[in-house]
Amino acid sequence: MNEFQIATKIYFGIDSLKYLSRLKYKRAFIVTDPFIIQSNIINKISTHLENAGISYKIFTEVVPNPPVSSIVKGIKAFTESYNLLPDVIIAVGGGSAIDTAKGICFFRQYFTKEGILKDDNAPRFIAIPTTSGTGSEVTDYCVITDEKTGTKHVLVDDIMVPDEAILDIELVKTVPPTVTADTGVDVLVHAIEAYVSVKASDFTDALAQKAIELVFDYLPIAYKNGKDEVARTKMHHASSLAGMAFFNTGLGINHGMAHAVGAKFNLSHGRANGILLPHVMRYNSCLQEMQDKSVRAAERYAQIAEFLGISGKTSKEKVEGLIKQIEDLLKEVKIPNNFKDAGISYSEYMSSVSELAVEAINDKCTATNPKVPLQFEIEELFKTAFSE
Repeated sequence: MNEFQIATKIYFGIDSLKYLSRLKYKRAFIVTDPFIIQSNIINKISTHLENAGISYKIFTEVVPNPPVSSIVKGIKAFTESYNLLPDVIIAVGGGSAIDTAKGICFFRQYFTKEGILKDDNAPRFIAIPTTSGTGSEVTDYCVITDEKTGTKHVLVDDIMVPDEAILDIELVKTVPPTVTADTGVDVLVHAIEAYVSVKASDFTDALAQKAIELVFDYLPIAYKNGKDEVARTKMHHASSLAGMAFFNTGLGINHGMAHAVGAKFNLSHGRANGILLPHVMRYNSCLQEMQDKSVRAAERYAQIAEFLGISGKTSKEKVEGLIKQIEDLLKEVKIPNNFKDAGISYSEYMSSVSELAVEAINDKCTATNPKVPLQFEIEELFKTAFSE
């Protein structure tokens, strides 16, 4: 038996932030990063809360690749915010802010079970993304980093699914081109991995297909002109569509590898995903050995090529055409060709390959990859992705 669910209610369109003025809560706990404060973006949130008569406290100790220590600080701030606990958590920012808020929701339940927190009423959770990439506003995924080992851990739990998400493009118009590219490529990888996942279904295919089409049509436009409202809107929607798809299907080895290398070398998650994508696609589709043999992943990639209008007489030709079009897109938005061009040291990288491969295989995302990976195969993929 399979299942499919969309658990988050989404508000989108012009002025969708006004939904905050309709909230009936008394105490809000806002999780965000220092940039949101410095840029005055937070005023777009706080004004509506004030209009609704909601008091609020702001936690700003969010950092990229959120570590366990930040989440612990967040839980402490959450419990000390009021005499009574906040009744709504509002995450404002990119993936790091939303993941930090999710971490607070996740670990808070254990503090409650141990009697450290007396109030067992879980707060409502609202996610407001300020980038178009992670899709975290509609998923039960959270990625946190162990500072001691540098390892990223993927948490999956229904308690981390936002109850509501607000997609307002006013918050993404000023995102710089580099971040637009990195997050947009992350959307593409989410959607492609969802489409070829072993848990893909007709329901998730529809979401993933639409997200893929939107990325190819609108990411270059949003990258070149961030003020283009149509492109920004479509990319914001694509991010959530891809998120809803992989929420139900899981991801794959592309994300498992990206988590490992991103944590080790402090590389942007979307950038790591983009560098790895062509290599992972060749590996999953068995292009080297394919010949006339039918490979499920290759057939799925070929279907993507077909709905993008990429021609070919065989599945192999269609997959090769799709990889070429992806490489052209990555070049257009200036994603590096390899990890060498991303500025990573050869000696440090190569000495870490075995460690990275083990982490990638053990990553929760890898479980739904269309091909079961062996450690030596992942090591070869990492080596190939360094300079080719």
